[in-house]
Amino acid sequence: MNREVSELITWSDRFSCGIKLIDDQHKALVALVNDMFNHVTGDEKQEYEYFNKVILEVFKYVKIHFAIEEKIMLMAKMPDYARHKRAHNQFILTVIENINNFQAGKRFNLFGFTKYLKDWILSHIALVDKQCFGSLSRVNE
Repeated sequence: MNREVSELITWSDRFSCGIKLIDDQHKALVALVNDMFNHVTGDEKQEYEYFNKVILEVFKYVKIHFAIEEKIMLMAKMPDYARHKRAHNQFILTVIENINNFQAGKRFNLFGFTKYLKDWILSHIALVDKQCFGSLSRVNE
């Protein structure tokens, strides 16, 4: 099946929080979600094989990214740290639940999971991270 590759999320400056390391990692997360989206074929076997191949790497990347964000927040003594960490933890728990359901053989919907990732990442990057790290980057200018 030859299908045109498309983007579910298109990176733009409105997502930028002004800290290069964080922005670069956010761009990589967007690329991962777009890659998942482009593997939504409707063929359950193909989607299963793809998800099985990439999900642990994606999960590791997200955990590393969150750890870096949280370290920056702690070092900068940012007041929203606890709330931000809770949001990260809730996201990780939801992803783990999806992985566990997948590994247990429960019905898995790659499109639904990709949509969840897109919605969460966009709202978190565009709103929470931008507000949080944007204020930090302006202080350091």
